[in-house]
Amino acid sequence: MRRLSRIAVAGIATAALAVSVSACGSSSTSSSNSSSDGKNKGIGLAYDIGGRGDQSFNDAAYAGLQKAEKELGIGGLDVEPQDGESNADKVQRLETLAKQGYNPVIGVGFVYGPAIEEVAAKFPKTTFGIIDDDQVKADNVADMVFHEEEASYLAGVAAAKSTKKNHIGFIGGVDIPLIRKFEAGFVQGAQSVNPKIKIEKQYLTQTAEEGGFSSPDKGENAAKGQIDAGADVVYHAAGLSGQGVIKAAAEHKVWAIGVDSDQYQQSSLAKYKDHILTSALKNVSGAVYELAKSVKDGKPLSGEIRGSLANGGVSLADSNPVFKDNADLQAALKKAEEGIKDGSIKVKNS
Repeated sequence: MRRLSRIAVAGIATAALAVSVSACGSSSTSSSNSSSDGKNKGIGLAYDIGGRGDQSFNDAAYAGLQKAEKELGIGGLDVEPQDGESNADKVQRLETLAKQGYNPVIGVGFVYGPAIEEVAAKFPKTTFGIIDDDQVKADNVADMVFHEEEASYLAGVAAAKSTKKNHIGFIGGVDIPLIRKFEAGFVQGAQSVNPKIKIEKQYLTQTAEEGGFSSPDKGENAAKGQIDAGADVVYHAAGLSGQGVIKAAAEHKVWAIGVDSDQYQQSSLAKYKDHILTSALKNVSGAVYELAKSVKDGKPLSGEIRGSLANGGVSLADSNPVFKDNADLQAALKKAEEGIKDGSIKVKNS
C-alpha cells in the first residue's frame, strides 16, 4: 500500500500509477474505470482535513483499508489532502484514483460530497463511497453515515457519572450540523443523569478551512479554558485538534473523552492514556472494509448505509480499566443503551 504525502507536489509515479495532487490541471471525462492491466487495484482512499495520523477519524478509515488489505488480499492507495485545497483538487484526486483502476474510491468526510457526485457520474462502473454525507444520490455511490448522537449520548452519561464537580465540557472542531449532533447527544446524555449539570460548550472555528479539525493548539487552548472554568471531564469531536484537548486534560489531571477511534489505544497518545476515560466510536473502519468487500464479492453496496447502536455502527470504547470496572457507570450505560435501542430514549441530533 502506498501513501501520498500531503507535502507532495504535482505527482508521484510508480510503474503503473501517476497520481497528481496539484491544484491545477484538466479533469478527465472518461467513463472507463479499468487500470492499464484491467485489474482492480483495490481501495482508493482520499483523506479529510488533518490526514492520516489524526488518531481519530482519518485513522479509523485507514484501519479499514489495512483490514481489507489483510483479510481480502486487495491493494490500496491512501491520499492526503492539501492545505487550502479547492473542490477541483478533490475532483482531480478522485478522478485519478478511478481512472487508474481503484475500486471502491472513498472520500473520507462530508467535504468530498460535491466532488464524489461529479466524479461518480463520469465513472459509472466504479463504486464510490463518502463518509459522513448522505446527500449524494447515485446508483454507484454509498453514503456511509452514522448516528453520532447515540454514541455521544453514552459519552454524556459517562461524563456525568465520572465528574466530581458536576461540571463538564464539550469541544467541537467546526460549528457545523454534523458536529452539533455530537454536542446534542452529549448534552442530553449528561442531563439524563443530572439535569442541573454545568456544561461548557465551544467550537474551535466556524469553517474547516480555519483549522478546527487540524489544530491541536486550538484544542489545547480551548480545553485549558474549560478546565480553568471548572470542568473535570472534557469531550471532543475535533479530529486532529482533539489531541490538544487530550494533552490538556492529562496535564491538568482531569478526564478526556475521545472520538471516532479508541484514543486510549492510540500509540501517539499513550503518555496521556491514563486520562482518557473512553471514546465515542464510529465504525468508520468497518464501513470502509464492508464497502471494499462488497465490491470484491461483485455485489457493491450503494445508497444510504447508516451505523447506529443497534447495528454496531457506533459505540463507546471500554479499553480503560477504570471505565470498564466501574459497576455503577456500566449499569447506567447499559440502561441508556437499551433505551436507545428499544426506542424509549429518543436522542436529539440538533
